[in-house]
Amino acid sequence: MNFLVTLNNLRFRRDGFSLLIDHLELESGKVYLLQGPNGAGKSTLLHLLGLLLHPDQGELCFAGHVVNGKADRQRLRRQITLVEQNPYLFDTSVYQNLAFGLRLRDVRGDLQRRRISQALRAVDLEGFENRRAQALSGGESRRVALARALVLRPQLLLLDEPTAGLDRETLPVFERCLAELPGQGTTVVIAGHDSDQSRRLGGMVIKLDQGKLVPESGEPAPQLKETF
Repeated sequence: MNFLVTLNNLRFRRDGFSLLIDHLELESGKVYLLQGPNGAGKSTLLHLLGLLLHPDQGELCFAGHVVNGKADRQRLRRQITLVEQNPYLFDTSVYQNLAFGLRLRDVRGDLQRRRISQALRAVDLEGFENRRAQALSGGESRRVALARALVLRPQLLLLDEPTAGLDRETLPVFERCLAELPGQGTTVVIAGHDSDQSRRLGGMVIKLDQGKLVPESGEPAPQLKETF
């Protein structure tokens, strides 16, 4: 198997909370649903996977490379994108929001326009380039935030509660886009509470409780359960 991310003996402690991951492997081109009660450590694990937090001990490997040191994290972050639960959009046009990360990667001109057009089409927002981002509806804002992540074509896409509060019309569009990403080579990790989402997306479930991985039985164990 081709594993994009491997965690070994990972320990992270902050403000009385401990996240303890003995072993976890994420395959390339798969969807994972990270589930558990509030306070279980889902957002913390996403931030560790996004290399925005550094574990107190243990090993995190990304694409076969052990992440070690600030320079490593900064370099590898370009291959990882995290969309927060309440993503902030710049008070500019939708186009400029999507162009921001591309400019940092020196993607400009026709290539930039094509990438932005493709990303907006993927989230069913064609023709929204000149809309003011902060005048959009909640569902439209969520889709623009997703498009802003997609335009960077990350190897690993991390989403924190991306579909919470979406209306019935927006949710299928959003999930259809997410379900297509593994076929394009992107590994997707979605933190949320929707127990049916794994079935709709054809994903694998990672359950967390009190900072530890748990199987269906409720006993702590470093394993995944595949759902069909």
